[in-house]
Amino acid sequence: MSETTPDAEALDAGHLQELRRGTVVLASLLALRTPGYGYALLEHLSDAGVEVDANTLYPLLRRLESQGLLTSEWNTDDSRPRKFYRTSAAGESLAGRLLDESRRITDALVRLSEGEAP
Repeated sequence: MSETTPDAEALDAGHLQELRRGTVVLASLLALRTPGYGYALLEHLSDAGVEVDANTLYPLLRRLESQGLLTSEWNTDDSRPRKFYRTSAAGESLAGRLLDESRRITDALVRLSEGEAP
């Protein structure tokens, strides 16, 4: 059994964070095909196995909205107003392309892990 050092754990954490960074964009675009607000999205992503910190998600939602990939509207029906996000047509298009690329990369990684020649 191999042991990891604190330096190795930090290195692993950094690489894992880098790997997850792009998947959070895709996961958010896919999840928000059904309108949702930030906290519910955090729970939904976590339940799906996509871990993301609130301090990462909220700025990401604002950025995706500013890029035209999400739309939003305020729901003031409840006692506490909430901003609901939904994937826009441009976001749907991007999500499709990202999903295709993700599948292509996953297939390539599986081939490489099984020792198959390119």
